[in-house]
Amino acid sequence: MPAKDAEARFHTLDAFLIEHQGLWRPRPFTHRQLPWETKHPELAAWLRQRSLADAENSHNQPHDLPAPSPFPQLAAQALQISAVDKLPTQPLEPPRHRLNVDVPGRKWQQIEAFGAALHFVQTPGHWLDWCAGKGHLGRRLLQNGQQLTCLEYDPALIASGQALSDHHRLPVTHRLQDVMATVAISPEHTPVALHACGDLHARLLQVASAAGCKQLALAPCCYNRISADSYQALSAAGRASHLQLSIDDLGLPLSETVTAGTRVRQQRDRSMARRLGFDQLQRQLRGCDEYLPTPSLPASWLDKPFVDYCRELASLKGLSTGEQDWMALEAYGWRRLAEVRNLELVRGLFRRPLEVWLVLDRALFLLEQGYKVEIGTFCEPTLTPRNLMLLAERD
Repeated sequence: MPAKDAEARFHTLDAFLIEHQGLWRPRPFTHRQLPWETKHPELAAWLRQRSLADAENSHNQPHDLPAPSPFPQLAAQALQISAVDKLPTQPLEPPRHRLNVDVPGRKWQQIEAFGAALHFVQTPGHWLDWCAGKGHLGRRLLQNGQQLTCLEYDPALIASGQALSDHHRLPVTHRLQDVMATVAISPEHTPVALHACGDLHARLLQVASAAGCKQLALAPCCYNRISADSYQALSAAGRASHLQLSIDDLGLPLSETVTAGTRVRQQRDRSMARRLGFDQLQRQLRGCDEYLPTPSLPASWLDKPFVDYCRELASLKGLSTGEQDWMALEAYGWRRLAEVRNLELVRGLFRRPLEVWLVLDRALFLLEQGYKVEIGTFCEPTLTPRNLMLLAERD
């Protein structure tokens, strides 16, 4: 997306998200009846009668669903205004022998795609791998005559990364650094970050622009991993927007799952169905038709019999269950899960528009700092749904 179009696109998305916030803000998991269902009863009834398998099959492509109005109209508009072109790519130099050892296959593919989409007018001399982990990204980008500094907060990852860099005899410095504290970087650094979370990647943009870095590249992730109670926009247009985003709202773009295996999906479904069964129980016990937040639970809780799961969770919330029809409650949880997943398809239409809005807020901030900015995708969403990338360069 050319920079000249960024602000116009931002305002289009802003208006779309504000107009339809009644559709994407309420979460079916916590609301047994969604506010929009009275306005669109045909759509609600159509979605509620579908199976869990139907929902799973539509999850990644909700726009293709032949649902009643206004679903198709919203789907077409959402696709149009959130469309982003693929960045041009160029082949990377072949990697050094066994450089991908210790890197999961999918992560290595993401690194390769990120590197192939990197194109700057000026060839970088000193890469800065931000929130580097073991430094796999930086080492893959490093070419003869270049240097690399990796910033990381975890001493164990620093030690492992330095051992790998030393093994390959590469000019790499792995540095212990809390990037949310004072960070010493120079204009000669070219910062890169592949899937740095929330505050961490926002901090990169602020530090790099203040330090006078001539270029940087970022693929954002986990917009909800922030310390504030709500989203703090970076750009002037973002701060002027009437769209106020909670941490829950910021989690919407992350709700798309294309990389989870069968076992992980089954475990996720079992956990959600149990929580929904317990939700029905707690509403009965409290005589209050409202969702009751519950703590995150270890995966081992899914091995408990359903009755023990409910009794122990109730105890954590100060509730006494007494005798219940546990089989009926468990079956209810699975029926509710099918409804929740299908009703979530409406919210799914707004995942990408909200994510592009967030990325454009970052792009507009960089434009304000004097950068030329390019926005595009660096890989297919099947490799990672977080496939948006910002390339920024100053004259």
